[in-house]
Amino acid sequence: MLIYLTGLVVAMVGSSYAAVPLYRRFCQATGYGGTVQRRESVEEKIARHSKDGTVTTREIAVQFNADVGDGMPWKFAPTQREVRVKPGESALAFYTAENRSSTPITGVSTYNVTPMKAAVYFNKIQCFCFEEQRLLPGEQIDMPVFFYIDP
Repeated sequence: MLIYLTGLVVAMVGSSYAAVPLYRRFCQATGYGGTVQRRESVEEKIARHSKDGTVTTREIAVQFNADVGDGMPWKFAPTQREVRVKPGESALAFYTAENRSSTPITGVSTYNVTPMKAAVYFNKIQCFCFEEQRLLPGEQIDMPVFFYIDP
């Protein structure tokens, strides 16, 4: 009975550690929660649209927002609330993070795209998302998001 219960405890602890990466993979595979799905690389899409001539002159307004988890003493906000970009062109946006506590804190950001129908057209080229950011007390940094809208 002791071996069975010990095995159960080990399995539960292992499941809790595996939950975040498994959930992330599930969301990326299914597009759940506005997570962007990948079918071809951004470089392949840019090359395909350049070759096909499927570039438009219409501008799209991409709006940014940010939320911070309860109890996290950070100020986290987009530097600009909106960027106008033409499909087929890449764009750059920034977020500002500030540690308002008296101790160093490490944070990780996630992202999603809404409405969900737009998520398949939004391609991150480079982003601070899913990377640990360690801020010293009172430190403030600007973090870039380089993205591309698929025509």
